[in-house]
Amino acid sequence: MLAPAAHADEIRFAAKKLADESYAFSTQVDWNNGLFMNQPGSFQPLAALKAIDKMIVMGAAADPKLLKAAAEAHHKAIAGALSSPGSGAIAKENWQEINEALGRVIASVPESMVMDVYTSVSAITDPKVPAYLKSLVNGPDAEKAYAAFLDFKDVVKKSQVTAARTPPVLTENPAQAGISSAAKKLSEASYPFLKEVDWLSDIYVKPLPGTTSQQVLKAIDKAIVMGVAMNGDLLSEATAAHHKAIGSIDAKGVTSLQDYEAVNAGIGKIIASVPTSKVMDVYNAFAQIVKPEVPNMMFSMVNPLDANAAAKAFYEFKD
Repeated sequence: MLAPAAHADEIRFAAKKLADESYAFSTQVDWNNGLFMNQPGSFQPLAALKAIDKMIVMGAAADPKLLKAAAEAHHKAIAGALSSPGSGAIAKENWQEINEALGRVIASVPESMVMDVYTSVSAITDPKVPAYLKSLVNGPDAEKAYAAFLDFKDVVKKSQVTAARTPPVLTENPAQAGISSAAKKLSEASYPFLKEVDWLSDIYVKPLPGTTSQQVLKAIDKAIVMGVAMNGDLLSEATAAHHKAIGSIDAKGVTSLQDYEAVNAGIGKIIASVPTSKVMDVYNAFAQIVKPEVPNMMFSMVNPLDANAAAKAFYEFKD
């Protein structure tokens, strides 16, 4: 099922060539532009969720070790981006490492899964977007980078697996069984609140008020670091729960109680698989960029009694 190891070296060489040919283009992109926080076309929440679901499916099938390596490459690169507040550009070495790591992740899943992501994202992307983004940089450099990307894609394809990895079937230990039991209680107590949330609102794609791209990136980096430390098999289990939950949503974007419970149990288990310090790093990082008016606004959009009941159940679940 797996391609010869020699192909892995080809990905490394191809990533270097891609970096050589595309780095000039990458430095011209204003990575701090708030444009990247907007939807790439008309607002289509359910179509966007479908695209995210395809990403989840592909991620669940990817090699966990290669996923961690790719996350670590991004963490390393973010440190450089945070030291370049002007444009957010990263070092060429980091650019190459990210491309190589992503190439290996892509090669660890079947081509059909990659194309499912490509097709679903294309469906929510306005066809004018690529041309507009190209207009923001040097055109010839963008074309050179794209040609190099297509060459890189062909190299990755040569080493791509033909069948998806089958995640292991996990058996709960006593502590995990306790989390599942607590997830059931949380889900039952918070489901009325869940059903009142307008999941099709465009508020979730609006930038957080009063924050910069660099501040958001710093918080995302903490989440990446926490993700790297998580148990890979439990992550696969949690992503599978999300995929199933997306499949049961109704016209308002609300999943079933059973699938909601499985999602909460999955998240609880992966959080328990990392040190508390890493969880708190994420909490504190996002607390710095989420202004008090944000939760107040969200609270005003639902029944306050149901919201309070959900919050109380969540704190019990956290403990």
